[in-house]
Amino acid sequence: MRFKVLILVVSFNLLYTFNGCSLAQQSELFIRVNQVGFLPNDIKTAIVFSNRDLSNKNFKVINQNSKKEVFSDRLNINKGIWGNFKNHYSIDFSKVESNGEYYLEIDGAKSFQFSISNNVYNGIVDSLLLYLRVQRCGQTNPLLHDVCHLYDSPRVENDKEAGVVDVTGGWHDAGDYIKFFSTTAYTTYLLLFSYEFDPKKFQTDNDKNGAPDILEEARVGIDWLLRANYADGKFINQVQDMRDHEQGFRMPENDQLKFDRPAFSGIGKNQIGMFAAVMSLAAKIWQEKFYDKDYADKCLSAAEKIYQYRNSVPDVDIVPSGMYQDSRYWGKLALGAIELYNVTKNKTYLSDAVLFADSAKSDYWWSWGDINALAHYKLAKVYPRFRNYILNNLVSFKNVMNNSVFGEGAAFTWGTTNTLLGVALQAILYSKVFKTNDFDSLIIFQRDYILGKNPWGTTFISNIGKVYPKNFHSQIPYFNGGYLPGAVSAGPTPEVILKNYNITRTSRRFDQFNSNDTKFYDDIADYVTNEPTIGSNATAIFVLSYFQSK
Repeated sequence: MRFKVLILVVSFNLLYTFNGCSLAQQSELFIRVNQVGFLPNDIKTAIVFSNRDLSNKNFKVINQNSKKEVFSDRLNINKGIWGNFKNHYSIDFSKVESNGEYYLEIDGAKSFQFSISNNVYNGIVDSLLLYLRVQRCGQTNPLLHDVCHLYDSPRVENDKEAGVVDVTGGWHDAGDYIKFFSTTAYTTYLLLFSYEFDPKKFQTDNDKNGAPDILEEARVGIDWLLRANYADGKFINQVQDMRDHEQGFRMPENDQLKFDRPAFSGIGKNQIGMFAAVMSLAAKIWQEKFYDKDYADKCLSAAEKIYQYRNSVPDVDIVPSGMYQDSRYWGKLALGAIELYNVTKNKTYLSDAVLFADSAKSDYWWSWGDINALAHYKLAKVYPRFRNYILNNLVSFKNVMNNSVFGEGAAFTWGTTNTLLGVALQAILYSKVFKTNDFDSLIIFQRDYILGKNPWGTTFISNIGKVYPKNFHSQIPYFNGGYLPGAVSAGPTPEVILKNYNITRTSRRFDQFNSNDTKFYDDIADYVTNEPTIGSNATAIFVLSYFQSK
């Protein structure tokens, strides 16, 4: 979100090489590869680009320890122009499967070192979860800051009779300190969904309190959503107004407005669907994992009660700030109904879910507000025909991927990284349920794009890889030496969007690789391309956990 920055930001643009090659070579040839690495059986590709014609040049895969060549081939697939560079070559070294540390070498230039191992992705999800701890609000044991905003909220602006409401806790949505119902529900559901999808990969309990870390984090969201349901048939859909963006950078516990953070009321079918989905899945997990019948019953009761209002509320809620304004509801209602059926076995909910999911259809996209595939996936376990809606999405995404230089499966947008991760998520769901590898390349290419196989040669996750964003549009790292664990940057954004915002940038770190149409800036002032959000992290947690060995 946008801030009026009242602090002096001084940046130094350091000379460095992206490829580990000399500056002369760097000006001519660049190698983009997943900087984390690959599982032994992964599809393994990279992009080499230059303004020189490199056709039929040899590339080699070198073992870092032995310095021996383990594979070689020629550059022969030129994917054409992107940005300032005329020639982009796709190389495939999938035949290299032995564990080890490697790098690519082409015409004297070397890539960053990368790993091949079954364990190469272990630990990344732990880092992604740490970011959510940084975003915690209230008395929730936050990371890198003290407890904050203990007076949320003194009033509900559009429900004067409500008086004081308790909407403490939860997560700050992004680099600002505003809290939103929609993104909190999205994030919470994906945390629960990730655990349910493969619980064996989410047994880590770093604080030794008897609860898997991912469920401990989900509880932060569940408890806040329960508070946000402040009265029968009513939700708080936003805490704090746009004055938050006018205060300058500050730690949350030092917020000048901590006593004056109003709440806003709003409800729609979209919210009812997501709330019912979260609470139903929470009830199932808390009963099965923790044998906590009281809490499970509380969640299920809240879900069933709010679901009864679905026919008497607007289609979507109105968000006063205009941020995260939803426009769709069928898929969310379907998700709420199928989760209610899964925990109650009441076939009325199943009938509703079928009706809603068919009405939702394929959405050919992914964002916090475009999650129809989750409902279709859940329903496909009962009625396999619902897989066709997901298949429609995947065929479309794969077509985009096959026609792109770097393998991205969707158009650039505000929040590109979340969309690409969502493309991978949908392909993972389809592949696991229907036992197919037809979309393996789609999954892996989106992952690799996020982790360095992109024009800018950066991962989009803080402290992951060799090059990553260091100037996030986020306040807490500014006061912590720049440290922000596991944050996912919003990523490259179309110029047609960027031109609508007057952002004064001081970092030109990646300018050389920006195109006329699409740009990314690692700049603290850039709230469009370089702001992390809780929702993007939740999507990344699901996708990157898929590659964990434990």
